[in-house]
This record gives sequence, C-alpha cells and structure tokens, in this order.
Amino acid sequence: MTIQSKRLYLLREEKLSKALLKLGIPTMIGMMVSALYNLVDAFFVGRLGQSQMAAVSIVYPVSLFILGLGLLFGSGAASILSRLLGQNKTDQASKCASTALFTSLGIGWLLILLMVIFIKPLLFMLGSTQSTYPYAHRYGILFIVSLAFNIFTITVNNLIVSEGASTVSMTALLAGGIVNIILDPIFIFIFHMGIMGAAIATLISRLISTIIYIHYFMSGQSQFKICFKNFSPSMSYYIELIKIGTPMLVFQILTSLSLSLTNLSASAYGDATLAALGIMTRIMSLFSMALFGFMKGYQPLVGYNYGRQNMERVHQATRLAVIWSTGFCLIISFTLLAFSSPIINAFSNHSPAVLSVGKWALMLNAITFIGLGFSAVYSSYFMALGKAKQAGLISIGRQGIFFIPIILISSHVWGLNGIIASQPLSDIFSIIMVLFLIYKNKKEQESLTPLKAINESSPS
Repeated sequence: MTIQSKRLYLLREEKLSKALLKLGIPTMIGMMVSALYNLVDAFFVGRLGQSQMAAVSIVYPVSLFILGLGLLFGSGAASILSRLLGQNKTDQASKCASTALFTSLGIGWLLILLMVIFIKPLLFMLGSTQSTYPYAHRYGILFIVSLAFNIFTITVNNLIVSEGASTVSMTALLAGGIVNIILDPIFIFIFHMGIMGAAIATLISRLISTIIYIHYFMSGQSQFKICFKNFSPSMSYYIELIKIGTPMLVFQILTSLSLSLTNLSASAYGDATLAALGIMTRIMSLFSMALFGFMKGYQPLVGYNYGRQNMERVHQATRLAVIWSTGFCLIISFTLLAFSSPIINAFSNHSPAVLSVGKWALMLNAITFIGLGFSAVYSSYFMALGKAKQAGLISIGRQGIFFIPIILISSHVWGLNGIIASQPLSDIFSIIMVLFLIYKNKKEQESLTPLKAINESSPS
C-alpha cells in the first residue's frame, strides 16, 4: 500500500479513535512546539529582567497577525483540499494548494517588509514604553524577519495536514522547536547576546522547519503538486479560500488586537504587570495551541467524510473529539490552578510584583479554559463543512465581539482587576454563543437531506 493509499484509508475507513489519534496527536505536538518558541524565549529572557520580558510580550502580537495570514490561505485551502481529495479531484487540489501558498507568501513578505521599515511606530502602537523600546527594537527586528519563514511553514502545515500527513507536520515543527530550545541559552548567555540572541535562535529554528517542508514536496510524497505551473489565481479559488479562511485571519487579528489593548492598558501599571500578563499569555497559548493542533487533525477527517457524504462518521468523530478535548482541558485547568505560583515564578525569576499579578491572571484563565475544547471542536466542525458564517462567529466572538468591549469597559471601571478578568469573561460569553450556533445548525440540518447540505458548501 502506497503512502497516499494509507492516508486515504486513515481518513475513510480507520477506526475513529485510531484515526483521530494518528491525525491529531502529531499536529497537537507540532502546534505545542510552535507555541514553545515564544514560551522558551519568555523563560530565558525573563532572567534578563522585567523590561526585557515586557519587550518580548510587546512584540508577540506581531507573530499572531502573520499567523492569521498563513491560516487565511492555509486553513481556507485545507478545508477545500480535504473535500476535493474526498471526491478524487487531485488536479484541482494541486491548483488550489499552489494558489494558496504563493499568494500567502507574496502578501506575507510584503507586510513583513513594511513592518521592518516602520518598526518604531509599530512597537509604540503595540504598547511599548520608553524603558522597554530599546529591548523591543533589538528583539523585534530579527523576530519580524524570521516571520518570512513562518508564513511559509504555517501555510504549508495546513496544506499537508489536509491530506493526512500530520507526522510530517510534527517532524518539521518539532525539529525547529528543539533547535530553538538549544540555541536560546547559548546565544543569550554563553555568547552574551541578550535579548537579540533569542531572536536569532528563533530565526534559525524557523529556517530549519522551512527546509524540512520543502524537502517533503520535492521528494514527491504529497498527493498534490505545488509549483508555479499550478498557480491559478482565479476568482473562484480566492472566493472559496477567503470565505473559509477569513474566520481564522479575523481570529488572529483580533487576538493580536486584544493583546495590544491588554498591553496598552497594563502599561500604566508598570513593566512588572506587562511581564506578568505576558507570561500568563504564553502559558495559556501553549495549551490552546495544543488543543487547536488536535483540531487540525480532526478537521480533515470530518471534511473528507463530509465530501463523501458519510455523515455518520462525521458525527461520531465530532462526539469523540468533544469528549477528548474537554477531558484535556479539565486536566490542564486543574494543573494550572494547583501549581500557579511555581509556574509563574519559573518565568519571573521570583519577582514578587510579577507573581502577584501573574498568579491571579493564570488562575482566572485556567477556570474558563475548561470550555475551550468544546468551542474549538465546533469551530473546526463548521470550518470543515464549509460553513464560514458559523466558524467566523465563533472566531470573532472570543477575541472581538466580546473581548474588546469588555476590556474597554472593565479596565476603566475596575482597573487592573478588570484587565485581568477580561479574557475569562469573554470566554464565558463565547461558550454561550457556541451552544446557540450548535442548536441552530441542528435545526437547519434536520430540514435538509444529506446530499443537499453537502452541495450547499462544496467547493466550486
């Protein structure tokens, strides 16, 4: 059996528990390793001082914006690709994948160039203060340059996961993550490069991941061919890509905006508060990315079987994903609540000011993290089925519709406590909205035949 045949069997016939594990665990590990880039930087940079830690926190939202751009085309294409492969339309899949990747790179590299040129106003817009700007500038320049490789890896990661190549995705991200962990202390402390050393380590590690992905396509292991010959910038492709991928872009833009608003609001309380909230954000991001990584494995399984009109397999996979993801969130939440103090201290070099804010923030976010698995499953479910409206509302809700007005109001009314409580409150409202969307979708599906429902969201 060829590699391609094994992947199709995995999506189509493998026992669901095995299929979800084989598809989800590698992408889960890969996404966790991706999140470790920023967490490792925070761990080592935190030992340099509060201002340096605050500087890393200020630059962090930039990576989320580029992540969103990669997901716009990567996730948009992944949803289409899994359904095209389910319908045996390999040539169309190759054109879709090539169009998504080259468009993503063109737009991404242009934006990265503009960010480097306008680095100073950008950093102050993100919440930099006079004391943190020198460190943010040193770290930010090289970190933004490294995003040129990151936009490639994010887009390609989504493309190959759609064909069931989750192990390749894990290998590429894991290799880059290990290199980053090794190089960070060497450049920062042994070579005495300080905060700039962390940025150099990140740049090199992202280059390593890029090389592994390029080798994958050049070796002919993929079911679709990525080349300029297959680049087909037609309006039909872009409409479908944007329709499906926009929720992910909007989610990342709003996440970046929410972090910037948090930094701007927290900057009035000093560098220690900025550092504390930055540590909390990276810790929660690690487990959120793990959860979203598992959903990246779940999504092609659902999309492929939806394309084949196998709705029973779609529903069974969804139920299993909800159970597993909720169990994961419960374990993480109780762990963070039990060990909040030592976790914050590990990143703050035992600063009392950072600990007092960071512990409170981590505990509140850990409580509402319990419901994130449920929301993540149905966000991926709607995206896999091509239901951009529902997926978009879930993405926009958590970091936009709810978070932005909450932080603007609560920071003014309750000060620092209001800033800390903004994300947990937003999560609660988001879960309520997801429940409403599920109920509404169930009623709509009951009024449609399976074939009609599939045709309504099939790629053109």
